Amino acid sequence: MNSSIKNYEAEGGIEGYHFGKPGSSDQKIAKTSSSTDLITGITTELDAVNGEPVDLVHDGVHQLKLGGTVTRGQKLTSDANGRGIAAVPANDTNISVGAVALASGVDGDIIPVIITIGQVQGEPA
Repeated sequence: MNSSIKNYEAEGGIEGYHFGKPGSSDQKIAKTSSSTDLITGITTELDAVNGEPVDLVHDGVHQLKLGGTVTRGQKLTSDANGRGIAAVPANDTNISVGAVALASGVDGDIIPVIITIGQVQGEPA
């Protein structure tokens, strides 16, 4: 199961099972809003409004809400709403990766993922 869950203060609203990124201070976390945001984990099942406590899972197997169609085994990045989408960088572009899908799914599904923080780069133009 999860070996690294940390509590933060929500900066803005953040829903459960969404990607999180660093907030304006070390103790704050915000919802990701693009594939280039620095993904640091996935929220637990509870939603949080601005200023409320929110837990972020930093590694292990967890659940993630999807923002599009993904196939198991694909690397996932964030859409504009902090949900997981297939990580397909444009040529010469770096994007953040936050997980690998353990199941296939479509927009709105919550699937199991392996949290895998990093970046991928598109092919040279």
